[in-house]
Amino acid sequence: MDVSPSAASSTPEVVPQSKPKALARSDKHIWGIFIALCIISVIELYSASSREVAASSIGVIGPIVRHLFMLGMGVGITWILSRRHYSDFAIFTVVFSVLSAVAMVYVMFYGNYVNGARRSFSLLGIGIYPAEMVKISAVLLVALVMTLNQDPHGVGITRKGMIWSGVVIMFFSALLIEQGLTNTLLLIAITYSMMLIGGVKWLHLIGLTAFYAMCGVLFVGYLYFTEVNSDIPADASATVEYAEDGVGRKPSRIETWIARMSRHSSDSIPKWEIEPTGKNRQEILSYMAQANGGIHGVGPGNSRESARLPLAFSDYIYAIVVEELGLLGGVAVLILYLWLLARAAGIASRCSITYPALIVMGMAVMIAFQALFHMGIVTGVFPVSGQPLPLISKGGTSIVVTCIAFGIMLSVSRTASRHGNKKQEITEEKESLPEQLRDENRMQL
Repeated sequence: MDVSPSAASSTPEVVPQSKPKALARSDKHIWGIFIALCIISVIELYSASSREVAASSIGVIGPIVRHLFMLGMGVGITWILSRRHYSDFAIFTVVFSVLSAVAMVYVMFYGNYVNGARRSFSLLGIGIYPAEMVKISAVLLVALVMTLNQDPHGVGITRKGMIWSGVVIMFFSALLIEQGLTNTLLLIAITYSMMLIGGVKWLHLIGLTAFYAMCGVLFVGYLYFTEVNSDIPADASATVEYAEDGVGRKPSRIETWIARMSRHSSDSIPKWEIEPTGKNRQEILSYMAQANGGIHGVGPGNSRESARLPLAFSDYIYAIVVEELGLLGGVAVLILYLWLLARAAGIASRCSITYPALIVMGMAVMIAFQALFHMGIVTGVFPVSGQPLPLISKGGTSIVVTCIAFGIMLSVSRTASRHGNKKQEITEEKESLPEQLRDENRMQL
């Protein structure tokens, strides 16, 4: 039965029965990818943290111990979520989305400056980056909205479902835009992919895109007149390092975006002939690291550029991976993320219910797209920006969010019924769900 958000409130709630037992073991492929990424993370982060160690008094093993602690906590979160029934994530979605939005609004006004923008706040001594929380919240919320608005007459979602999905994307994009254009574009790419998978009509998608384009033009105009034409003193915050722009003020976000895209597109000489400067230092050093790795790499722990490359342990860790493991190792890491996406697609295509199919695909698309964005930035395909490599880069919030995504995928692989299962098992699954989540999976992957 098709139910829109407005109609859902008037529909008698069917009290779900007790959750049915698991229908299968957790997917071994997803577990294997998760473990492989964790191992690569430990090895490469230890090597990439030499610059951080040299700049502080935390000791040689400090960064890796802290990273191991976060990975251990992430593994625990993954295992706990993998043991839950996927229907529990509907309530989790609402609660987590509200927390993410509140945290993001707080950071916009009171957060700590990181790389020129308010991005984090501290909780019990741990830095929290709500932008990572916002991305998974948007994916889960779009999946839930699409589930509640399935077209009863065919494959896909209703026009109302597309509108509500667009509202969710617009809301979370507005929260992210001040922190960087890349995060916003990544969120839009992920959620657009979900809508295409879910069966949004092309005409509706074109209309939504036109609306977003108009909003983007208005926002850029607002930034131009409020930031570019205003003089913000360079010492506005002692915790921020502003790039020199020759006019003694902090560059606006739009100036930063234009400068990065211009530098990316205007290079008329080979990258290996470009002289390093204060503005292009990170990208040039990352290219040097990748060139030094060659085909087979220099071996784990033998990185030459990790001591010079800023943010080698986070936004540029893929450069260290390629330097130490070579082109072959870099391709292997890429294959792990693509394998995860393919495995999730296989699970989704066999789910008999729409909701688990959407959330397993949403989690996989989020991880794979973020990895591709990171790799594209590091290798020079995309303009410079900050984007962690899921589960490999240093970062507590990023690790926790990625582990939540893996836990959700493992839960779906374990508890969602498949086409071809016994009719009794599929019936028991439907009866255990609220009526709004019972729609049959008609997506064509």
